[in-house]
Amino acid sequence: MARKKRLDFSDIAAVRQKEDLNQKDFWSRYGVTQSGGSRYESGRNMSKPLAILLWLHRSGKVTDKDLADALK
Repeated sequence: MARKKRLDFSDIAAVRQKEDLNQKDFWSRYGVTQSGGSRYESGRNMSKPLAILLWLHRSGKVTDKDLADALK
């Protein structure tokens, strides 16, 4: 039986820091407030839709332009 892959963003703060972005700029791309992003970086569980969006963006299937257009 195939093992289910879990979306793991336990290192999302390191990803953000590597991109040299503050929490507000990083999380606003996904429609998340700075305080919400801070909670996720501290270990709070993300909603499945947000985790999927992050995965799609991090894997290159959704671009920065796609995210910006979606937030308009």
